Amino acid sequence: MSIDRIVMAWAGGIVLLSVLLSFAHSSYWLLLTAFVGINLLQSAFTGFCPMAILLKKLGVKSGAAFE
Repeated sequence: MSIDRIVMAWAGGIVLLSVLLSFAHSSYWLLLTAFVGINLLQSAFTGFCPMAILLKKLGVKSGAAFE
């Protein structure tokens, strides 16, 4: 699995988890969804993704987006 797919899978999982938590506990969990969305948006324009940097240091192969 490449860095791109791991980052997208992780972000999607966090979004789904925060939506579930917002229904079960508090709507404040939607702030986590907003945080993930903002990070994905800035990553699309700047190419900077802290998780991609960490995965690259761990030796995960690069994909097309995070080289």
